[in-house]
Amino acid sequence: MLRVNDAQSVSTLWQCPPRATACFIFAHGAGAGMRHSFMEAFATGIAARGIATLRFEFPYMERGSRRPDPPPLCHATVRAAVAEAARRTDVPLFAGGRSFGGRMTSQAQAEQPLTSVKGLAFLGFPLHPAKRPAVDRAEHLSRIKIPMLFLQGTRDELAELELLEPLISRLGAQATLKLSPDANHAFHVPARSGRTDEQVLEGLIDSFSAWTGSVTAQPRG
Repeated sequence: MLRVNDAQSVSTLWQCPPRATACFIFAHGAGAGMRHSFMEAFATGIAARGIATLRFEFPYMERGSRRPDPPPLCHATVRAAVAEAARRTDVPLFAGGRSFGGRMTSQAQAEQPLTSVKGLAFLGFPLHPAKRPAVDRAEHLSRIKIPMLFLQGTRDELAELELLEPLISRLGAQATLKLSPDANHAFHVPARSGRTDEQVLEGLIDSFSAWTGSVTAQPRG
């Protein structure tokens, strides 16, 4: 169990391949926990590329609640998970996650940099609620001074491209956007796309693996 504070601890899953080159502290989305099939498949896929993962539950998910915790508690959970990963391995650390988990990680980083984390990766950053386009949720991203990777579907109902692409442009060279054609927020593609969800997942794994390699290869400032 991972201790978040004096009153709360949460479950974790540690997956570390031999001779790992990096570690991803991987937060789950709002509605499904760390054992969700997408989380499992992505963690297994990047493990095959030599990247370890530390998955963890937010306290509300540990309790079996549907209501997410207040942001400060989510941020504290992310920080505890980062510290735990640093105790387990000395490879470069990356943090982020699916949807809500990625947003909570970015907020934590914007408030106070996560110790030893080299970059943040978002698998479906939730820019706005469905059918309510806005960019308010992204205001804190400009305060982040480490590389960020946005893996997004072009049909993501929580991140309209007309808003997302200008946002990435404003963030400058530290932000990288990789689009999955025809994929929605869950990275599902319709049959008419000519692609499968498995192919989309493989593309996400490729993009993530290449990006972590490029970040770790950068000279230290």
